[in-house]
Parts: sequence; C-alpha cells; structure tokens
Amino acid sequence: MSAVGEGERGREDWARYWRDPDRPVEAMHAHFFSHRFHPHSHDTYSFAVTEVGAQRFRCRGALRTSGAGMVMVFNPDDPHDGEAAAELGYKYRIVHIGPDVVRNVLADVADSADGRAALPLFDRPVVSDPLLPRALLRLHTALVGGAGPLVRDERLTAAVGAMVRRGATGPLYTRELPDGSGEQVRAARRARALLEEAYAEEIPAARLAEAAGCSRFALYRAFRAAYGMAPSDFQRQLRLRRARGLLVAGSSAAEAAVQAGFADQSHFHRWFVRCFGVTPGTFQRAASPDSRHTPRP
Repeated sequence: MSAVGEGERGREDWARYWRDPDRPVEAMHAHFFSHRFHPHSHDTYSFAVTEVGAQRFRCRGALRTSGAGMVMVFNPDDPHDGEAAAELGYKYRIVHIGPDVVRNVLADVADSADGRAALPLFDRPVVSDPLLPRALLRLHTALVGGAGPLVRDERLTAAVGAMVRRGATGPLYTRELPDGSGEQVRAARRARALLEEAYAEEIPAARLAEAAGCSRFALYRAFRAAYGMAPSDFQRQLRLRRARGLLVAGSSAAEAAVQAGFADQSHFHRWFVRCFGVTPGTFQRAASPDSRHTPRP
C-alpha cells in the first residue's frame, strides 16, 4: 500500500493518492486552484471533507458548494464535475469505498446472519455535520498514514457507520427513475447496453439511436436525463474505468490506452487527469502493492 503525490508548492495544483491493493478502497488528498473536473462519476461511494477554501460542482441537477468543514457525498454513478469557488482554491480529502465493502461493513454492524445489507442512498451531495468530518479524517489519516490493518478496519467501520446513520436517506435500490416517459427510460437503457458492450469501439450516433429505437436528438435528451451525462461522456467513462483496471493489473499506460479504446496515450492521459485529478502513472504507483512511498506531512 502506498501514497504517491505530484506537484506541491505555492499555488500549484497538487494531489497525493493511495489505494488498498486488496479491496476497492482509495484515498486522495489534494489542493486544486485551476484544475476543473470534467463531468464524471465513480463506481464507488465517495466521501470528501473540504479543509480549505470551497469547491463548486453540479450534481443531481443543481449547483452545489462545499466550504471548509463540509462533507461531499456521492453515491456510485452519481455524475458530478468540480472547480474552485474561492481564491484559496479548495483543499480536500476524499475516500472512495466500493459498494461491496460498504455492504460488508453494514452487514457486520447489523450482525446479519446471511452477510447481506441494503446499500444506502445519500440524496444530499453536501452535508454539514460536525461529527462526519472527524470520522472521515480519522479514516483518511489511517489509510494514507500507514496504520495497521486493524486500525484501518476499525476506522472504516466507524466512518461508514457514521455516514449511514447521519447522512443516508434510504436504501439505494429505492432511487427513483429519472423524469420522463417509460419509453424514454427504456431507450436510454438500450443505448447504455450497447455502450457497455462496445465501449472500446467508435459508435456513430445513428447506430446508437437505432439500438435505442428513437431519433438521435430524443436519445441525447433521454440519456442525459437518465444518467446525467451525454452518451459520449458515458462511453469515455467506461473506457477510463477499464483502463484503471488494466493499470492496477500491471499494464503500461500505453497498453491500457489502446485496450480501453483511446486514440493514443496522450488522449488517455489528458482525460484521466481531467476526470480523476492525477496522472495514470501516479494512480498506478499508488495502486501497486510493491510501492513504498511515504506521504509528505
């Protein structure tokens, strides 16, 4: 396990990244002044604490702002962007926790006989609660600071439990379908199925509309309503997720770019940074169980 970083001086953007090599738990500590996140989502729950300044982002159809001491909360596949909303930029710590990890923690807390628990839904992207930043910062410190596995597990359980008790509004499966007719929703799902099946291919708009069973314009509106981003952004996100998996498995950035469907390595590098805030190399080194980088104080 490791924490690796890039660029940390003055008013330059910097970020440090850490990843558990054995399960989907990741952490980042960053201070951004000029970096703007392109609309994207994660396949994890993401909990962040703003430490300095303020971050402005669009999520769930509205513009949100998280200032110092506030917590940002994203469900799996919640589309969002992000940029500085203050001259100080925004310094924050974020943890990404896979749904299976969250489910296992909640099942353990509930002492579930079958080991199953409903995944939580967080419908407030910004939460102001003084207890939550403390729990998340303790977890983040344990993850990136080299704490032992027992400490990490204890703080993970405490943080997930606190977030669910004080921030969740119900089970994830009760999330309502997007606005629009049933046919619009079905069209968006058919288009998504094609994108997931052929994410590495170049798919013309006409082919996607044919699979969806509607016009290209109707599909664009239906897809954005259903998934919060354009079909092209969704396809790029699928490619990025595939590339992340390849990097963790040991592929080079050039190999990951080609296999995931990017035009070339520079194109892949550019979009990786725009969506995740770090370079593919930084992510790969942080994900390697053989790396032993010490985070800066």
